Amino acid sequence: MNQFQLYGITDERFHPGRDIVEVMEQAILGGVSIVQLRDKWSAPDELLHKARRLRELTRKHEVLFIVNDHVELALEVDADGVHLGQDDLSLAEARKQMKSKLIGISTHRIEEAIAAQREGADYIGVGPVYATQTKSDVVAPVGLSYVSEVAAEIDIPAVAIGGIKLHNVADVLQAGARRICAVTEIVGSPQVRQTCEAFIHAIRNQAVAPGASGRQG
Repeated sequence: MNQFQLYGITDERFHPGRDIVEVMEQAILGGVSIVQLRDKWSAPDELLHKARRLRELTRKHEVLFIVNDHVELALEVDADGVHLGQDDLSLAEARKQMKSKLIGISTHRIEEAIAAQREGADYIGVGPVYATQTKSDVVAPVGLSYVSEVAAEIDIPAVAIGGIKLHNVADVLQAGARRICAVTEIVGSPQVRQTCEAFIHAIRNQAVAPGASGRQG
């Protein structure tokens, strides 16, 4: 878990006509080591079908599979974990159901990050760093200052998310991020694998740059 660098989230709205599994397989081949199924629109039976297919894919490639929001679905398909927002099921209640499986928590300010770490989250999302097209109910962009706060104060893995593109990822990394999540830039790319490879290259270059800092291992 600690070693992941690139986190991929599904969003079929940005790759119409392309199969979700084919897109995410290209992302994995390009360097994504965690795949999250986030789908707010599909009917329950369709969502279960997608989850089963992605679980099969992630097992094939030996990467982690996370389900957004739905603890019961995560358990049904034996996902590696679940990701929860601030208004979802509490971390304590999710832990009762998920046992030792991974639980990630979205955070938008340092107080939420500290609480998630204290309460036993396995990792946190940090964002949205920039404005994003993927969620209509999200808080305002938190900016690079929050990325730097997390890098200085939080010890569990943290992944920067929200509006991150190849043209601005260097700024996010320089602010202290060591793990990146991109949605539209990856799944909406005509060359998914190459886009992911470019993100990995940027992350690794920053990791060896003089003065690179951050507490997260």
